[in-house]
Amino acid sequence: MTTFSQPLSALFTKFPFPREGDFGADPAISGICLDSRKAQPGDLFVALRGGAADGHRFIGAAIQRGAAAVLGEDALSGVGVPYLRVENSRRAVTHLAAALYNHPGNHLTVIGVTGTDGKTTTSNLIYQILQAAGIRAGVISTVNAVIGDEVLDTGFHVTTPDAPDVQRYLARMVAAGLTHVVLETTSHGLAQYRADAAQYDIDVFTNITHEHFDEHGSYEVYRAAKGRLIELLAQTPPKPQGGARLAVLNRDDGAFPFLRALAEKVNVPAVSYGLTPAAEVCAENIRYDARGLTFDILYCGGRFPARANLVGTYNVSNCLAAFSAAVLGLGIAPQTAAQGLAALLGIPGRMEIMDLGQPFAAIVDFAHTPNALKVTLETARALLAPGAGGRVIAVFGSAGLRDREKRRMMAETSAQLADISILTAEDPRTESLEAILAEMAAGAAAKGGVEGRSFYRVPDRGEAIRLALRLARPGDIVLACGKGHEQSMCFETIEYPWDDRTAMRAALADLLGIPGPAMPYLPTQEKNSA
Repeated sequence: MTTFSQPLSALFTKFPFPREGDFGADPAISGICLDSRKAQPGDLFVALRGGAADGHRFIGAAIQRGAAAVLGEDALSGVGVPYLRVENSRRAVTHLAAALYNHPGNHLTVIGVTGTDGKTTTSNLIYQILQAAGIRAGVISTVNAVIGDEVLDTGFHVTTPDAPDVQRYLARMVAAGLTHVVLETTSHGLAQYRADAAQYDIDVFTNITHEHFDEHGSYEVYRAAKGRLIELLAQTPPKPQGGARLAVLNRDDGAFPFLRALAEKVNVPAVSYGLTPAAEVCAENIRYDARGLTFDILYCGGRFPARANLVGTYNVSNCLAAFSAAVLGLGIAPQTAAQGLAALLGIPGRMEIMDLGQPFAAIVDFAHTPNALKVTLETARALLAPGAGGRVIAVFGSAGLRDREKRRMMAETSAQLADISILTAEDPRTESLEAILAEMAAGAAAKGGVEGRSFYRVPDRGEAIRLALRLARPGDIVLACGKGHEQSMCFETIEYPWDDRTAMRAALADLLGIPGPAMPYLPTQEKNSA
């Protein structure tokens, strides 16, 4: 593995913000650390303010573990190692990390993908198109980072990795001889400047709907955070390998006028895709069933047949987004792009079917926002056999310490679109799970739901899935939504290993009386068995 080391002063050669302090003996820096408990000899420790703690309180601990220098926002003296002061540590760290790793984004074509829903699917579709075109590409998503044959876990939950991790992944891609990278970029990552030095070439926007209002406060602020991706694109300097600058926008999304105006303001070319004929890239003849999608892509007077191993009309939009980025942004042939779309076999935890021989469909999906739940339930209903009387049974929750309005909205949506809703845990964190479920139950009741008949409250997620399967009849569809690919669930401050797919298989095996995995443990099991 390539190692990196730079004199402290070299990290500030192209630093774009004012700073105070000197470099002392100009120690060699071999890593950037944001958590004092993980500091190693030769690290630059960056003290971040915000969240659960103030990093300035842990400067001494980082130095004791070997940190060679410190960057922070407070006026400090007598630190014992070189101390550099900046106005915003969080904004500074991404540029310092890029400098440590020799600005890897400058040597890659970087395709950024953002949006409320569909980011991971669209990122993987673009990656498959690049593979089909013979381009050596990597991907950094909220699920993993793919660098050649190596697949790295990027974390338990969904957000863009911290700035040092992003730059380290990019540097490893450069070292591996890759030329392109697809970088899934969340609103948290944008608001916290984690990818500011990624040097984007192409931006792709899926949609901007209700989500993360706990973090951003309002739709307008959330939309503006997403819009920073266009601003970053405008700031990308010319690269040795060249490459076009392009924003790819969803013509069907309510944020389209805002994003198009922003692109015009900062002089970034933009193209649109969508299901509406007004889009520059659109689709016709859409047909889908449980096996996938077929449709025609209309672009520049041409018609290109396409197929995808995905379900739901919303995935047609994701395919159009990927096609637009590849064909209009990178110049890949439309036929090659269509081959790439068909090559994606599926996304972990996205409408993933669990089949142990039961007479109904059991599906795990990541839908964790009001809009995602809506389109997932609509897709499930469209998959029911016509005239067979099949029902949609949905199991989902709403996270603690996050946007509270979602709780009501998601329960209302399910009360209207599902036949049976089972409200359960989804990362309650330090909030009362009972209180969260009470808010959701109130939302379901407000839309005509009747507790004990059309909706239930089951705090233990494993038992909620079991109940859904017990209620299911032949021809029904059971959906477990909200966790998808995630590998843990948070109660209080503890992350318990949890995978909805394992839980669904365990519950199905119990129902069918066949061997299967054990149901993962959650603390709610103890209350359930008491």
